[in-house]
Amino acid sequence: MNEQQDNNGKFYKFAAGKGVMNLPNKLTISRVVLIPIFILFFYLNFTAHYFVALGVFCIAGLTDALDGIIARKYNLVTNLGKFLDPIADKVLVLSGFVVFLTVPTIFTANLDNWALIVAGCGVALILAREIIVSGFRMVAASAHIVIAADKIGKYKTVTQDICIIVLLIGVGIAEFTDHLAGQIVNYIGLVLFMLSVLLTVISGINYIAKNIAVLKQ
Repeated sequence: MNEQQDNNGKFYKFAAGKGVMNLPNKLTISRVVLIPIFILFFYLNFTAHYFVALGVFCIAGLTDALDGIIARKYNLVTNLGKFLDPIADKVLVLSGFVVFLTVPTIFTANLDNWALIVAGCGVALILAREIIVSGFRMVAASAHIVIAADKIGKYKTVTQDICIIVLLIGVGIAEFTDHLAGQIVNYIGLVLFMLSVLLTVISGINYIAKNIAVLKQ
């Protein structure tokens, strides 16, 4: 315990590291800061810029894993962290998918332009799910009901992250060579994207179905 003196000359104690701006919250904020940096390197036209963007995305993803582990292990969970962490996660993933739409070859590969339309609809579904679930949780919170994340939602998040990483690797390889390897990686990323969209829809329906009583209040 540390002591500090207030304006009236009285001393009070506080637990070191348990303030609002503790280490987990700093990691979460750093993830928010990394989002525009990720977008910047994605668009900057220099050799291997996609791989640099990939590195930034991976670092941001690492902060996501670390802030939760540290917060739970050292009892540093705060309301600010509960508020910022899911927002940072969603904005990071959605930023990745949205910027991918501006580079048609990522989603079309050797397919026709219809693939880009399908991808756009998929991204819209992901965005819609996050908005709906976030709003649903706000309604539940007003009724003093806490809706915990389920396994499908966690699988969805992991699949989305891996999808973005694989697609970045694919477009990064394609930047250097026309070798078949880049196309294969890209196709794997597209399969993961469709899987992530499917899990996104299922998890959204599952959230509402399990907690439909919230809407009846």
